[in-house]
Amino acid sequence: MIDSSLPQGEEKTRQVRAMFDTIAPRYEFVNKLMTFGLDVRWRRRAVSDLRLAKKSLVLDIAAGTGDFTRELTRQGHKAVATDLSFGMLDAGRQMPDRVQADASKLPFRTASFDGVTCGYALRNFTDLAGTFDEMARILRPGGRLSILEIAEPESGLLRTGFQIWFRKIVPFIGSILSDRRAYQYLPKSTAYLPTAHEIVKMLNASGFSAVNHRKVMGGLSQQFIATRAQ
Repeated sequence: MIDSSLPQGEEKTRQVRAMFDTIAPRYEFVNKLMTFGLDVRWRRRAVSDLRLAKKSLVLDIAAGTGDFTRELTRQGHKAVATDLSFGMLDAGRQMPDRVQADASKLPFRTASFDGVTCGYALRNFTDLAGTFDEMARILRPGGRLSILEIAEPESGLLRTGFQIWFRKIVPFIGSILSDRRAYQYLPKSTAYLPTAHEIVKMLNASGFSAVNHRKVMGGLSQQFIATRAQ
């Protein structure tokens, strides 16, 4: 059950946009500190897992300041960045093609992209089912999707360590280096996230086939890979 203190509907959209506008200037620095830079390797593999030809056109949804976008370019693709937060896009580097937009209402033609990436943003979307529908709509038949999202180890010392780090230390670090309210929201926002099984079902319902889910580094993160049905 979602915490009743968490915003819903249009209020969630408004608050998420304002929050990311606020933390944009120091977002990359704080993010790298909190993940020990491991997300760089995870994104590299996530782009590689698209299995697309060089110079493919890929939309990076919830691009933030451009981590995925730059990795797409590094691997030889043509990347377009889109994000709800103008502040995040404005703070980004090496993103010549960027468009501010709500992911559930993308301003792109149907079947106009070869691939889609999305990193650690599913819990921030107000309309997740609608966002998956839009991802499917703008992808050509046979186009590929690669999503990274936060996860939590299921058992053992790794789970305990993760809970202490993510729910206690991360908000503390964020409050010192950036915005206290934003980094208190971060651990709470996982309540918005459906289970992996539910996400797979949602992607199937939106028109994706061969949907695969895998745990990353013992469950510290998770990845969804899918193909737009023909």
